[in-house]
Amino acid sequence: MIAVIDFGSQYTQLIARRIRECKVYSEIFSCRMPIKEILKKDIKGLILSGGPGSVYKIRPQVFEKFFKTDIPILGICYGMQLAASVLGGKVIHSAKREYGHASIRVMSAPLFTTVPRTFRVWMSHGDSVVRLPRNARVIARTATTPIAGFVHGNVYALQFHPEVRHTQHGMKIIRNFLTSICHAPRLWSMTRFVDQEVARIRETVGKERVICAVSGGIDSTVAAALATKAVGKRLKSIFVDNGLLRHNEPQEVEQTIGKYVNLKVVHAQHRFLSKLKNVKDPEHKRKIIGREFIRVFETEAKSVKGIHYLVQGTLYPDVIESGQGIGPSAVIKSHHNVGGLPKRMRLRVIEPLRMLFKDEVRKIAKVIGLPSAFINRKPFPGPGLAVRIVGAVTEDRLRMLRAADHLLDVEASALKNIHAIWQIFAILLPLGSVGVMGDQRTYDAVCAIRAVRSDDGMTADWVRLPHAFLARVSSRITNEIKGINRVVFDITSKPPSTIEWE
Repeated sequence: MIAVIDFGSQYTQLIARRIRECKVYSEIFSCRMPIKEILKKDIKGLILSGGPGSVYKIRPQVFEKFFKTDIPILGICYGMQLAASVLGGKVIHSAKREYGHASIRVMSAPLFTTVPRTFRVWMSHGDSVVRLPRNARVIARTATTPIAGFVHGNVYALQFHPEVRHTQHGMKIIRNFLTSICHAPRLWSMTRFVDQEVARIRETVGKERVICAVSGGIDSTVAAALATKAVGKRLKSIFVDNGLLRHNEPQEVEQTIGKYVNLKVVHAQHRFLSKLKNVKDPEHKRKIIGREFIRVFETEAKSVKGIHYLVQGTLYPDVIESGQGIGPSAVIKSHHNVGGLPKRMRLRVIEPLRMLFKDEVRKIAKVIGLPSAFINRKPFPGPGLAVRIVGAVTEDRLRMLRAADHLLDVEASALKNIHAIWQIFAILLPLGSVGVMGDQRTYDAVCAIRAVRSDDGMTADWVRLPHAFLARVSSRITNEIKGINRVVFDITSKPPSTIEWE
């Protein structure tokens, strides 16, 4: 296998999934794990992830254990800086940071076989290697980073992120490392994953009954389908109408999901909205919503004797952004189904998709035969419209946002490239805007439009929507929705922003 060493990067699991795409088996290990334990496996190569830390703030010798083997090593971002520092180079905090796209020039090296000499890559760093280790050779550079890659014996190091889709030829680079340098066998498949997870669920729950949290999205639907394969009619799926859903969503979910799983709808709008009253902080919102979901599921579990397990469709982006990765990752935002879970729970959580990404879940949906309506459904956050209302959630603000989002969805359905858009949605801002309507002064809300392209949700670029489309949507929102008098368009990528505003 290939061992991915996690130093807390947002992209660690993304590295692992790129390895899976090459049909090579991989596992993720904490950077704190003894190297002897890792090497008990049949390791063909090590990949050192990025991370939020700086190597000059720690003793790099703590991690020199990884460089005392003759196994091929690929250091990415922080992994490169660590390699440089441990092997005798120098890393400093750079005055010229790089975030997002950069043009890179590469030199001859096994890592870049069949790769053009110049191409676009994705950067996300504030520290830079300014002096190479002795006997190392530069193999990549950008206009602002003279040392954007180097090789030193069995160690290859890159400042950019080959694992993200926005890096051109990134998969070729990873494949070159796996096949030409590590000589790793290609044995992994998504069908094997499905079989393993079904067997794991069956072994975990035994003969007990199980409940599954269902939202209507592809993640929870696939999780429910896997659990159904494992336990059959002993699975009870619960859909909670929390009052934070989109236009007609409760009815649509009940009509569609109910055809495939044993579904119960719980109406809990008042419960959630009363708990969210006057709450403005997004972390507080997420924790409240996560806690209330669990309390609803616990109440439902009590109604059926012997239920101790809850299946959730948690994905890896939820895990890593909540600071729950294997390594020392930073908290970006506490997803309701991870960081938002209460400390004390009566139910034990099963998450068969926890280490996967959205596009991988879509592949599983095809493997297990779910209809295209689920496979092509656009992501919607678990906390719903609560995290698309920046600031306090009220009935009136929910009315405005729900109407704006529905109008945007109707207009967007006619776009030629709608299937290439990962998400397109409206956000209600906590701003008053002076306007003029019918010769009268207004002071109403501001609505933002967000549209992004992505494959896995870990990185994203904003979609260049047609001006005529934006003009039409803006006109309809301000004319048809009482309380909104201004529309703006978000043109920020991830990073530096997240896809959702909260």
